[in-house]
Amino acid sequence: MIGLPTFRLRHARGAAVAVAALGYFVDIFDLILFALVRTKSLTELGVPASETTNVGIVLDNYLQSTGLVVGGIVWGVLGDRRGRLSVLFGSILVYSVANILNAFVVDVPNEGFGAVLHTLGMGTALRQYAVLRFAAGFGLAGELGAGITLVSELVSKERRGLATTVVATVGICGAIAAFFITEFFQWRTVFLIGGGMGLALLVLRVGVVESGMFESVRKGSGAPCGAIWMLFYPWTRLHRYLAIIGCAVPIWYMVGILVKYCGDIGASLGMPEGGRPVVGPAIFWSYVGLALGDLGSGLMSQWLRSRRRTILIFHAMCVASVVALFTVGPRSPAWFYGCLVFVGAAAGYWAVFVTTVAELFGTNLRATATTSAPNMVRWSTALTAFVWVWLDERMLGNSAAAPWQSAAILGAVLIPLAALCVFSLRETYGRDLQFVDE
Repeated sequence: MIGLPTFRLRHARGAAVAVAALGYFVDIFDLILFALVRTKSLTELGVPASETTNVGIVLDNYLQSTGLVVGGIVWGVLGDRRGRLSVLFGSILVYSVANILNAFVVDVPNEGFGAVLHTLGMGTALRQYAVLRFAAGFGLAGELGAGITLVSELVSKERRGLATTVVATVGICGAIAAFFITEFFQWRTVFLIGGGMGLALLVLRVGVVESGMFESVRKGSGAPCGAIWMLFYPWTRLHRYLAIIGCAVPIWYMVGILVKYCGDIGASLGMPEGGRPVVGPAIFWSYVGLALGDLGSGLMSQWLRSRRRTILIFHAMCVASVVALFTVGPRSPAWFYGCLVFVGAAAGYWAVFVTTVAELFGTNLRATATTSAPNMVRWSTALTAFVWVWLDERMLGNSAAAPWQSAAILGAVLIPLAALCVFSLRETYGRDLQFVDE
């Protein structure tokens, strides 16, 4: 018969995994919404059809991604100073409110309260959209890191990888749900649904407990908690931080460029108008692959008893999937979407990546690292998008084939560099997390 303390511990672990998984589900749902409604929403707000891609890159790859990296630092520090739970639910509240407000963006007259908005530079719907995309990114930055940190510290080291795999796999399914909802509802309604789901999630706070590791470190270790500067000194710790970020950059190169801008890439591959991939189905099929990849990578890391070897295997899959996309994909939209399932599966080592981040750093820095590192990776889409456009316009001269060629050049550089980063990291499988970074 299970004793009461054991039952309570299991309940606490189960509640933490459930809340972290559902929180990440809503996180991904809201994170991917703009990509799904980009064209419809921007067109309705008066952006010319020829400019929706460029404006979308600014709002998504630049502003939302910058909100993610700023939020990743702020929420991470708070997670190590104030607790994992405060960040988990605080971030959900911020991004939920931002997405609800996103449903009401509108041009306002320069009078009354509208005059105040004009003074702040937010008198137009597009400016409001931009600010709220940054705010949503800021809020979205905190949920995953806080959830993974909490789960990693509550679950035993033998089952840690399985628990974080559940969180990542369930979370990725948020994008699949977002695709179906955007097919049936108008874009403003979709933002309301996303924000409403986040607020409903706050009810699940009941039954979730704070990490005992965090409490013991905050009260008795004397080690500085949430000191962001410690990630940059000494060099060995900075190297560890940069290397773990670098190993995951291909994930968001593939999602942020190959998937979100599949229409431009398909056209550059010679696919005829009317027979090119569309962003909605592309996101759906790639995230089906991502869900399978997250599940497979998590289970593989447990079976191999190695995070490093698992990530390297998935890097090899990334190379194969990108080659397949550019060679086999152009045959038809069906072939292209099939290749995107492969692309998503190859990029599905996110579960192992976030688990490894939590295992690399001490309890006093764990939330700071585990929250900021994934968002640094997400922010890399701003850099890769900039380089993609630069290669397209400057190096390849805006030729018809430039979009896919510049994307191929990026992949040929990023994936090998990511593999080199993995070789420089220590194995973390089965590591006891009861330690601090001095």
